Amino acid sequence: MKFMKFASAAVLTILGGQVGAGPTFTPARPPAIPLAVRNPYLNVWLNGQQNGPHGVLPGQWPKFWATGVQGWQGFVKVDDQVYNWMGGAPGAPNVDQLSMEYTTTRSIFNMSVAGKVDMRIEFLSPVFPDDLKRQSIPFSYIVVNVKSRDGASHKVQVYSDVSGEWASGDTTSVVQWDTSSASGVRSHKFWKQKQRVFQEDGENAAWGNWYWSTGDQAGVSYKIGADVDVRGQFLKQGALDNNVDNEFRAVRDRWPVFALSRDLGTVKNSWVTTLFTIGVAQEESIQFVGKEAEPQSMPSLWISYYKENELAAAFYKDYDYAMHYSNRMDIRIQRDSVAAGGQDYATITTLAVRQTFGALAYTGTPSNPLIFLKEISSNSDIQTVDVIFPAFPILLYFDANLLKYLLEPLLLNDRYHYPNDWAQHDLGRFPRALGYPKGDDEPMPLEECGNMIIMMLAYSQRKHDNKYLADNWDLLSKWAEYLIRDAKIPANQLSTDDFAGHLANQTNLAIKGIIALQAMSEVATRAGHKDKSSKYSTLAKEYLAFWTKHGVNAEAGHSMLQYDNKDSYGLLYNIYPDKVLGLNFVPQEIYDMQSDFYLKSQKQYGVILDTRNVWTKVDWEMFAAAVAKPETKRMFISKIAKWINETSTWRAFTDLYDVNTGGYPGGLQFTARPVVGGMFSLLSLKK
Repeated sequence: MKFMKFASAAVLTILGGQVGAGPTFTPARPPAIPLAVRNPYLNVWLNGQQNGPHGVLPGQWPKFWATGVQGWQGFVKVDDQVYNWMGGAPGAPNVDQLSMEYTTTRSIFNMSVAGKVDMRIEFLSPVFPDDLKRQSIPFSYIVVNVKSRDGASHKVQVYSDVSGEWASGDTTSVVQWDTSSASGVRSHKFWKQKQRVFQEDGENAAWGNWYWSTGDQAGVSYKIGADVDVRGQFLKQGALDNNVDNEFRAVRDRWPVFALSRDLGTVKNSWVTTLFTIGVAQEESIQFVGKEAEPQSMPSLWISYYKENELAAAFYKDYDYAMHYSNRMDIRIQRDSVAAGGQDYATITTLAVRQTFGALAYTGTPSNPLIFLKEISSNSDIQTVDVIFPAFPILLYFDANLLKYLLEPLLLNDRYHYPNDWAQHDLGRFPRALGYPKGDDEPMPLEECGNMIIMMLAYSQRKHDNKYLADNWDLLSKWAEYLIRDAKIPANQLSTDDFAGHLANQTNLAIKGIIALQAMSEVATRAGHKDKSSKYSTLAKEYLAFWTKHGVNAEAGHSMLQYDNKDSYGLLYNIYPDKVLGLNFVPQEIYDMQSDFYLKSQKQYGVILDTRNVWTKVDWEMFAAAVAKPETKRMFISKIAKWINETSTWRAFTDLYDVNTGGYPGGLQFTARPVVGGMFSLLSLKK
């Protein structure tokens, strides 16, 4: 097997910034660094430290997105002296972290061990938008590269372990384990003893089997047992004794860890590489109510291709392909982003990709795949329409089929089980997509009707799939009738920005519904109902005239948050669908007016969401930027990139923050969410 020594130079030669006297960061110092982020349950980050340093791997524990510790420890022994390169275990001094770099798929830490040895630690979470087979496997790579730094030869041994904390968010839960070697791969398998399928322990899965693996090659040893015993053995001996403690017990009862080590022998001036993999296997993925009357168990898509006992070795052996594919993706996103918005834009987009795809679970069969989305931190709903909507630009950019596979569960459940005459908000709480047969979901009727129509037309346009619209005409036309009733003068209701509360006559909500009605004119034609097309476009034009009269403060040069409330304003992000769908419906002077106003009203880290607070939403800022004048577009991009590099927030890429301080507006509910797919709003305009 060939191993990549480091990521493509074309990707990694961006100038980085310096934070204090610590390591450098390229292209920025993010609030948290993705380590192993492949699905909602394999979602591990190096959080910044609250009121402390950000981005330093040795000396602190990696965390699950919900901030629970995921025990992940790394030691290296150089000439009989042990050092800590990852994790918070005692017993060894930390290596010196020189720099951290991130790309679309990788987080790379460059380290010096006592000036003797260079280490390059690469966390690779590949993203395969056009390869459902590979994308459906929730496993991730960690590559440890070592070579001499001072030109002399050095004896080196590398060690890493994971703890039972990965198997359950409840540390009182009993875990079991075993170890085996198959197809040249050594794997530690561990799992929660009392499995609870489709249940969670503190957001962690309460079912499934975890696999921590490396190549079964010369110099490899292993051990399973209490953390102090296992780590202590490596600290003393630089190797493990291949023994397994078979006293299964609670996660926090003498903290069982699953360790792998490798004696690299004498290391000189060439990189020596060791590959590890971590992942979770759940044959049953989602509980779903679709056409059937009762909930069905949706299988993980990967079981169509592999038996579970083959999965760890198959993923390990696929590293060469994953590495080369990821190289190409890193270069593509960097190139396209710089072309669309400069290096600051690449700083933003490259941080968003793993986070977006890390919220997705792939189920079904190759002929009928269904993707389910976890809202993550705000309340972990499943298939939230107004979370899919801000993420849909990244799906259009990569492959609009992904959007179809995400919308299909909503269409199925809505058609057969949802009683209201508008689109439902979500399907329940992940991983149970049971819907709302009583119609008692969080009501956002205008929001979700507009979102569904816009996204379904976007998919149809990109894939030239008019049959899709014809097959779903019953739902689309029902939702359009709701828009006819409510879009002109919205009732007192929630928008996607539900944290701001109910509000009547919301202009930004109204324009979404009005644009969706114009979209329905094209939908009708494409779906074989051309006779209905003029009905929708006529109403849309009538409503737009009303909106312009009551929703725009012409003297002040901005739209209003609420009809005829001249002192109110906000981000008019809902005009973005007009451009992404190519409708050319909203007059250009509206775009230009807003663009000029954003420049006048900018704050330290962006433009406020609306006059109800000093918060902003980064996804909606990028929607606004995508349709703004060049100078305004640059302003938004530069301020968001500046925020990424300077924010005091310390968890994965929050989408809600204070425009003046860059900090959390209160609570920690808007982190690690897939809405950052909206960072691709510029790129998705290119058809």
